[in-house]
Amino acid sequence: MTEDQRVARAILRRGWWLTAIGLAALAVAYVMALAFTPLEANQGAAQKIFYIHVPAAWSALMAFSIVGIVGLLYLWLKDPRLDLFAASSAEVGLAFGAVMLTTGPIWGKPIWGTWWTWDARLTLTLLLFLLFLGYMTMRAAIRDPAERARFSAVLGIMGLLLVPFIHLSVYLFRTLHPQPIVLKPSRPSLPPEMLRTLLLSLAAATILYLGFVTVRYGLARIAAADHDGEA
Repeated sequence: MTEDQRVARAILRRGWWLTAIGLAALAVAYVMALAFTPLEANQGAAQKIFYIHVPAAWSALMAFSIVGIVGLLYLWLKDPRLDLFAASSAEVGLAFGAVMLTTGPIWGKPIWGTWWTWDARLTLTLLLFLLFLGYMTMRAAIRDPAERARFSAVLGIMGLLLVPFIHLSVYLFRTLHPQPIVLKPSRPSLPPEMLRTLLLSLAAATILYLGFVTVRYGLARIAAADHDGEA
């Protein structure tokens, strides 16, 4: 076994441990949300999906932002490991994005009376998701590794530039989507019981992102090391 293969397998083991910790923390957060967190006065039980939707959105936007940041680093350093990590983060971001775009309409239907509305935040979020679907499609279509990495970096940077507009959209446009209740200029407006559950859910989702992206990156490094060993 080569040194690259040993390093890749160590990364993979680390990822499995992080994933297990993240899943355990997520399970605790959901038990807290269902059994110990009070119902919201106006939305009732439908509000409980908040503890899934918001952490998924946080992790998706974080993953897509990291793709852009790592893409910038790749254009500077030309290190193929950065390209592998960016692609891994994009895949994980799409997984969290699918959860975000699924749970949002499920929450919105009983509250807004519609599954979907083309307001600014929802439209921009869907556009970002589709951009990264295109990112993965492009990676599958381009065979030259250097060209694939370069084009992927540029597309990832475009996604990074879109993320701040998604956050600011509720301030810049009239929208059905509520304004942030944690990331706001004044203190968070959630009751302490809800805030604790939300923060635990966010922490669990962040750890889960780290676990997923480390596993995916480890698998990519193993594949690259095996390919180099055969060459």
